[in-house]
Amino acid sequence: MPILKSIVFGTVLLIFMNSPLEQFSVISLYSVQLGYIDVSVTNSAIYCLLTVGCIGIIWSTLFLDGGLVIPSRYQVVSEMLYEFVSGLVLEQLGSHEARKYVGIVFTTWLFILAANLIGLIPFSFATTAQLVVAFGLSFSLFIGVTLIGVFKHGLSFLSFFLPGGAPIGLAPLLVVIELISYIFRPISLGVRLFANITAGHSLLAIIANFAWAMATNGLYVILSIIPIVVIVAIYGLELAVAFLQAYVFAVLFCIYLKDAIELH
Repeated sequence: MPILKSIVFGTVLLIFMNSPLEQFSVISLYSVQLGYIDVSVTNSAIYCLLTVGCIGIIWSTLFLDGGLVIPSRYQVVSEMLYEFVSGLVLEQLGSHEARKYVGIVFTTWLFILAANLIGLIPFSFATTAQLVVAFGLSFSLFIGVTLIGVFKHGLSFLSFFLPGGAPIGLAPLLVVIELISYIFRPISLGVRLFANITAGHSLLAIIANFAWAMATNGLYVILSIIPIVVIVAIYGLELAVAFLQAYVFAVLFCIYLKDAIELH
């Protein structure tokens, strides 16, 4: 019942939007200008901080039970989540160095998952549907992965852009192709997260407006039940997408890490 009530409230909110994309509007809550740089506090920034705050509070509370002989059910769930991501990293990297990267992958996965789930709460804001947030995550991790490769292999890292055994005559063309492919990695990573979250929320808004239009027309009141049922189904799908996108982001991050470590 609480989930159904949340869906109803969320549907009402979506109905009164002028546009399906209005829910993604970044609103300045407190204007701050430092010279030519605008550092205003926005709803997007607030929800990013809220996501980090929720993770920090919940996780620190869970570990207060760490000294108990029999851990609480919440601590068991948290340990299962950590073991899930830890197993993912060890499976993808498959090297003795994998353990040192579990922390960053788990933190990234948990932030994206929490942000996606918070974005599904009625009257909230989906931060991962902001291109700047998605690109901020993907490009910062991409730069970190590149630095790992450079520090580990030095100039040998450049061999990553020339496949082994390739003819020397094709080297200039292959290097350009590999370089472009490498640069597009963070772009595809960010766009994938942004596009999937945006598409799902926009679809909810469109169907909610359609349901409202049918409900306000006396001839189609009964038929308006159909789009409402569809909204409930899409909410369930969006919950699955929230987990799936966090998982896909973490898997691709691990793949890029492996490439940087092993130069494959």
